[in-house]
Amino acid sequence: MAGRLAAFLRNAWAKEPVLVASFTIGSLAVILPALSPYTKYAAMINQVTPYNYPVPVRDDGNMPDVPSHPQDPQGRSLEWLKKL
Repeated sequence: MAGRLAAFLRNAWAKEPVLVASFTIGSLAVILPALSPYTKYAAMINQVTPYNYPVPVRDDGNMPDVPSHPQDPQGRSLEWLKKL
């Protein structure tokens, strides 16, 4: 099986090297991002990034779910990102 594949690739490279090179580059472009360590950290950052950001509202003291200041820490900490 490997011999047949090698013969096919050798023959294809001899006839159409541009196509073989473009298919090789294209397949590497599809496969390599999944193997990259940056994909792991990008996924971790996307998980802790909020989808909706707080809007400043006038607090009358009767709003327990609204932070007193827009920069008050909420949710999970991003200390792991600072320690990289």
